[in-house]
Amino acid sequence: MSPYKHILPKKTSKNGALPDQYTPGHGSGAYRVRHYDLELDIRLASNRLAGRARIRATAKERLETITLSLTGMRALKAQVDGAKPARTVQRGNELRITPASPLAKGKDFTLEVRYEGNPGPADGQWGEVGWEELSDGVIVAGQPVGAPTWFPCNDHPSQKATFRISATADAGYRVVSNGLLVGHRRKASRETWVYEVHEPMAPYLATLLIGRYQLLELGHIPHRASPGVGVYAAVPPDLKQAALAGLRDQRAMVELFSDLFGPYPFRDYTVVVTEDPLEIPLEAQTLSILGRNHITRSWESQRLIAHELAHQWFGNSVTVRRWEDIWLHEGFACYAEWLWSEHAGQGSVRSRAASAWKLVAAQKQDFLIGDPGPDLMFDDRVYKRGALALHAVRCAVGDDRFFRALRAFGEENRHGNASTSDFVELLERVGAGARRFRPAELLRPWLFERKLPAMPT
Repeated sequence: MSPYKHILPKKTSKNGALPDQYTPGHGSGAYRVRHYDLELDIRLASNRLAGRARIRATAKERLETITLSLTGMRALKAQVDGAKPARTVQRGNELRITPASPLAKGKDFTLEVRYEGNPGPADGQWGEVGWEELSDGVIVAGQPVGAPTWFPCNDHPSQKATFRISATADAGYRVVSNGLLVGHRRKASRETWVYEVHEPMAPYLATLLIGRYQLLELGHIPHRASPGVGVYAAVPPDLKQAALAGLRDQRAMVELFSDLFGPYPFRDYTVVVTEDPLEIPLEAQTLSILGRNHITRSWESQRLIAHELAHQWFGNSVTVRRWEDIWLHEGFACYAEWLWSEHAGQGSVRSRAASAWKLVAAQKQDFLIGDPGPDLMFDDRVYKRGALALHAVRCAVGDDRFFRALRAFGEENRHGNASTSDFVELLERVGAGARRFRPAELLRPWLFERKLPAMPT
């Protein structure tokens, strides 16, 4: 139990992330996936996907049925531990698989699901999320429940696993996915691209992008652990020069955030620029996805580029245990925008914070950003007020303790899950000795009271 239970709202234990009221019907705590191996065959002209998902998992309790999320696709056959086909039932977004005999608690098992269909986005309270056709290709925007639109999964941010993604598509198109490209081959009019994700990844952060992309190297960052970090862009050829101009600071951003937040948590980082304009940029583990409208030199574009990059630390490596703590993703990434602004001479953190405070103060103060509810989890006030909460901590403890805390939070929860209580407990340790610093008391009005606190000074 958190020692701050009298100050912060009650939080679940590390093993109590599910069920999640923000995404009911998604995710199961009855088993834990350790690895996804996906083999996908995509026909772009007909938007047809035939897939095989091999899943390695461990039963956390006695399992009579295994429940996966699968949206808009039809399961053809399922097998558990290679036995004869298991009985499957699909209702809505839920796929239930009944093995020949129940699985004992603690048992490791393998599950293979063959499925097919014409994938498309899931339409709900957050708009359309998941698989989406572009004018000439495909994009996947998974947050928060878009992963099941293209593969069956245990769909919750607490259920992180490693991945192997093999995707075959039309020749002449590049498939971009998470992690490291480990294989590429062409046969007749088809090309296969194989990626491996060695660090645990939440299902919603998995993505697939198909387009006529050219890969550009934006820089290489040496690291103590060879071979360092490669920074790349995948862009349509006609956008090459615009992308090189708009992304010319990408390596410098990686270097700055590595200094402030700790070493970049993955091997490579790739920015994908789509031929189509996009309403908003998108994040995925080891990737950011921008529309052609997001690669200008304007501050609006540059802040978004910095924001999506910062999610590699806070969102992708350190991922919330429950969606109610979404401010740990968005508040941190928004604060990173302000840090880049100051570094790039585009305005100090203090001035950016003051502008954000005035903007939030002029809006309704009618919900708690530490538990905003599913309808408001991506509200802009979660982003800006979350960043202001971090600025309040920085003002209270000073730069040295503040950035030590951010680096420690990233390191201690690297490739794992964390909660607001975890962050508060860390601040208590790192901030020890700071005069009158009580992190839970400081953060409570920012996160768990409606009224906006005074501007931090």
